[in-house]
Amino acid sequence: MFATRLRLRDFRSYERAEIELGAGLTVVHGRNGAGKTNLLEALYFGCTGRSCRTSNEREVVRFDAETARVEVDLRDAEGRRHALAVGFSPGETKRLQADGVLVERLVDVEMRPLVCVFMPDRLELVKGPPALRRSHIDQVIAASWPGRSATRRAYGRALAQRNALLAAIRSGRASRDSLPAWDAELARHAIALRDDRAAVVELLAPRFDALAAALGLGAGAQLRYRPRSKAADAAGLAAELAERVESDLERGFSGHGPHRDDVALLRGGRELRAYGSQGEQRLALLALLLAEREALAEARDTLPLMLLDDVMSELDPDRRRMLADLLSGAGQSVITTTDLAHVPGADRANVTRLAVAGGVVLRDAAAAA
Repeated sequence: MFATRLRLRDFRSYERAEIELGAGLTVVHGRNGAGKTNLLEALYFGCTGRSCRTSNEREVVRFDAETARVEVDLRDAEGRRHALAVGFSPGETKRLQADGVLVERLVDVEMRPLVCVFMPDRLELVKGPPALRRSHIDQVIAASWPGRSATRRAYGRALAQRNALLAAIRSGRASRDSLPAWDAELARHAIALRDDRAAVVELLAPRFDALAAALGLGAGAQLRYRPRSKAADAAGLAAELAERVESDLERGFSGHGPHRDDVALLRGGRELRAYGSQGEQRLALLALLLAEREALAEARDTLPLMLLDDVMSELDPDRRRMLADLLSGAGQSVITTTDLAHVPGADRANVTRLAVAGGVVLRDAAAAA
């Protein structure tokens, strides 16, 4: 599935904009603050129904405007055309449409393109708290094996129920008699979620190692899943939960299970979160996203749309060429840069170039140079 056209209205710095995207590599260039990142965010917003930059989506609505709207035209491998649209007004329900039909979530729409996004802001995925990495890995699971996406939601519901019961027992409104049943229910979903995470990390790990080395991070890069529980099965995890009831009652919530797991990115046995430089963390994030791209292509027989913001600025010329060749080889990618010379092959006939200045997409690609 390819995105062929993006239309914006009152999104970030854009009052109105319309751009055509190439089926391969599209390079968006312009000076800092021109609005390049906003275009990538809009494309992500239109394909997923959410922002990749902020949890406060009021920020995506242009100043003095009431509603932001993003439309994405698509074309599948057979040439059939589709369309996604997102309308957002602060304080109102977001309107999500697929081929003109209202839907609850775009991520459940089968014909939408999968999307991987690299932005400097996303370094928190490497250096931030474990919850960010857990959520990200769960998204990769859902993208790789859509049928397993319900496991995370089922676990979340069971965890909420057990936490509510702990609070009720703590306040004297309930007895412990029903805890074993909820321990068993929580453990059943927990083991399924843990196995899914382990499987996707196993799929990503060798790719991450190879791509990290190719990008210049050096040998010995590792992606490692660190589950909290050592139980072999649901019965074992239920027993672990039962052993921790007193501490759970004291704190008022469940302190054990996959909601406490982590995914570590390492180099030379040391966590990049704590010991990596910002440059090394950027390379690790890029290697992780490219590893996901390869894994998703294998699992779903389709390459995801890659959105890369200012990724070339901290790469040396050899790594820039390697990345440009990788992105130009297959699949669709959109990359931003302040300098076209930083993107090897940007002058090729099969590369789409868009210039941006002052929140306006310029027709003349040389105008923003």
